[in-house]
Amino acid sequence: MITQKYITDLTYRINGACIEVHKILGAGLAEIVYQKALEKEFKLRNIEYRSEFKIPVIF
Repeated sequence: MITQKYITDLTYRINGACIEVHKILGAGLAEIVYQKALEKEFKLRNIEYRSEFKIPVIF
């Protein structure tokens, strides 16, 4: 079961990973660079993620 504490802790860990990537790379790079760096940082921090999956949209 997903609890509020789990969500709060996960959010804290994700924000920490994002801050670390930005601290190391700085600003102004292409989005794909940050994406790949963040994927590596998530792996280092054992944060499960999925990237670039298709979501059906009806318009």
